[in-house]
Amino acid sequence: MFVFKFGGASVKSAGAVKNIVEILQRFQNEEIVVVVSAMGKTTNSLERIIECYAGKREEDLRDEYKQLKAYHLDIVNGLFEDKDHLVFANVNEVFEELFDRLTKEPTLNYDYDYDQLICYGELLSTTIISHFLNKSGVATRWMDIRRALKTDNNWREARVDWELSSHLVNEQFTFNGERILITQGFLASTINDQTTSLGREGSDYTAAILAFMLRAKSVTIWKDVPGVLNADPKYFDDTILLEKLSYLDAIELAYFGTSVIHPKTIKPLQNKNINLHVKSFVDPEAPGTLVGNLSYDKLTPSFIFKMDQVLIRTSPLDFSFINEDNLEEIFGILNKHGLKINMMQNSAISFQIIVNNNKRKLRLVVDELEEKYKVAYQTGLELVTIRYFDHSTIERVMINKELILEQRGVQNIELLIRDLG
Repeated sequence: MFVFKFGGASVKSAGAVKNIVEILQRFQNEEIVVVVSAMGKTTNSLERIIECYAGKREEDLRDEYKQLKAYHLDIVNGLFEDKDHLVFANVNEVFEELFDRLTKEPTLNYDYDYDQLICYGELLSTTIISHFLNKSGVATRWMDIRRALKTDNNWREARVDWELSSHLVNEQFTFNGERILITQGFLASTINDQTTSLGREGSDYTAAILAFMLRAKSVTIWKDVPGVLNADPKYFDDTILLEKLSYLDAIELAYFGTSVIHPKTIKPLQNKNINLHVKSFVDPEAPGTLVGNLSYDKLTPSFIFKMDQVLIRTSPLDFSFINEDNLEEIFGILNKHGLKINMMQNSAISFQIIVNNNKRKLRLVVDELEEKYKVAYQTGLELVTIRYFDHSTIERVMINKELILEQRGVQNIELLIRDLG
């Protein structure tokens, strides 16, 4: 049994969904669990809906909702000639359920509301694709991952209950004549059946969890790139395909922010020595990248870019030293508001952190820090990480840039920089 994961780009249109059928038909003798993300930029669209819902901007909410529904119905119409097909009723049912939720008053917990609404992207994509696979002669059963994958109620970053989930997954994810089981990435639920999510872009992690629990032969992530590249083509010309990655290098690259693999994906696979393939859904015959228990002399230098970064400088009001109590308090505030640190550095009287520019979380963190500390922050920065760096690679990223902070290790260097252009 294999686990396949298809991301948003690979299911963004009717043509892309048809391509999934062609890929699955290459594995006609295999049973496959297929994990699917929301279609295209649906998660972004739902996040805008959630912002409108929380802010009670009803007119904007209606416009976003209509656009989201029109986008999905356009894909359905491109896949099904028979307008009486059950898929139309099922998709409308999902939208009606979303609409009903949006008519209720928001709670005081934004992250809870987020999880109860963000799930509709994956519910829609898997509903549409499941119907199309069956229509195309690929025997498929739709599975609600929330019935099997159980977590705590740490909304938007839920932690998996591995023992209970393993029992439920093995009980429910059985093949009964079907060749394909299709389910949602990113989602789970509490033992009280309240929807949770595993963190943004968490569908890779879902695939790894299911592979671990079901003892899959391998996991394949199907992407719109040839595999894991040594840099994002948006920022670098002449990128190089990394044909092989050890678990260690893969987890390091994911941790620092490579967009191809979710940071939590590698550990479950490494625990069971399950190989991960990152392949192109545009060119399925291409080798892609193999991640596993591999060794090699040296890896091609890899560049990871995080744009729109914020540097926050915190120092005591009385000019005293930053000590362990201060750090515990600062980390507690960051954890409370779910703002993750991308890099940190401290001196005798200051503590500096670099974070993503999440305006809502940033404001909450800064407001609370300012109750006890002097706080200053700088926006519009870039954080570049180079794994297996050398002098020439540093020079390459510093063209027309000003260095703000540097953190150097044996194999990695992190550079916080500002554009001089």
